[in-house]
Amino acid sequence: MPRPTLDEIFDEPDEFGLLDVQLKPRGTRPPELERDAGLVREVNDFYDRHGRLPNEDAADHDEMRLGTIWSGLSGRADPEVFRDVDRNGLLAMAPVDDAPPARDWRDDPLEDEIPDSLDDIFDEDDEDLSEAFTRIEHVTRVAERNLPDHRAEFFPCPDFEVFRPAFEELQAELEVGTREATAVGAREVIDVQEGSYFIRNGLLAYIAEKAEMTARGGKRDHRLRVIFSNGTESDPLISSFRKALAADPTARIIHRPGLGPLDPDWEADQLDLTGTIYVARSRSEEPAIKEVRDILLKIGVTTQDVNRRVADARNDPTFLLAAVDIIATYELKNLSRQKVERLLHRFFDAARPQDLWIKDRFGRKVRPREWFYLLPEHVAQAVRAIRAGTLHQLRYDPEQQRIVPAE
Repeated sequence: MPRPTLDEIFDEPDEFGLLDVQLKPRGTRPPELERDAGLVREVNDFYDRHGRLPNEDAADHDEMRLGTIWSGLSGRADPEVFRDVDRNGLLAMAPVDDAPPARDWRDDPLEDEIPDSLDDIFDEDDEDLSEAFTRIEHVTRVAERNLPDHRAEFFPCPDFEVFRPAFEELQAELEVGTREATAVGAREVIDVQEGSYFIRNGLLAYIAEKAEMTARGGKRDHRLRVIFSNGTESDPLISSFRKALAADPTARIIHRPGLGPLDPDWEADQLDLTGTIYVARSRSEEPAIKEVRDILLKIGVTTQDVNRRVADARNDPTFLLAAVDIIATYELKNLSRQKVERLLHRFFDAARPQDLWIKDRFGRKVRPREWFYLLPEHVAQAVRAIRAGTLHQLRYDPEQQRIVPAE
């Protein structure tokens, strides 16, 4: 039996509708509006599931975030631009300005826009050029590089009396030989932990604080608080501190007591330092952060001056690569900084955003862990409970957005 030709095949009935292919219309949006298009799709999916628009005052954190962003977009977006993704016509439900729709660069020019001569072309300004073609992101301006916000310089330690007895004890142990100090090897990987002692430039150096992990130069890093035996301190990055030790021929590593991390004496050098709880709000202009920054707070605890701790925020992915406003601080009294920080982060874990991330200067995604969808009064209430010793009797309910008695 001869094989059928292609014409005979296509002339047969299409029983399963294989040839009924509907091509999606090609969008005409400029690239800078694609993020808004994704939001319109997300809100339409929400509308399909719930039969209503997301409420910016909702108890659910995800709906509250979506409603907050939508309230800003729906008032300025042109429904015609997003018609292909707004299948429920949600943008038409909100009042919009009567201004004519924004023109696209692909549109034919109007009669009065066509220049008559070269002089007309050279006399034009660039006001109509999309900002997406001229904006450079995540690059520090030259003027700002020449005037850095933060330098790891030496300055007086305001609470040196807390550290003085430990320095005197360590000096005595080194003199009698009960503690050992060894030279830094040429290619040695130096382990820098809180409670570690070193000798740098002839001074004893104590690692009092190792801040939360950040990313610098595409690599993980930490900001340190280093106390020196002459009553000064500094706050370099851990990478800079290691380089300084490697470059100093007199540098020494002072070995910790005990046989290892499981030995009770291993942590003998680590002081339970008090500090300050700070609550910060980002000034980031990134759309995904700016739209929710009124309810997005960073909770941190530091032993150093809070203003100095956040001075380098615009270069630190931990702070979302933007300056921050300190909206509240709480002094700790006779409470360990590390324990309080872990306690607060665990208490508010249910309010930690799952979709918060930012790209560092090398395009890598960084997910900061100290940011929460909260109000300042929630943190204040938790701090009062810590001071009273009653935090274990409470829990944070993300659905009600308040602190309630623990069940």
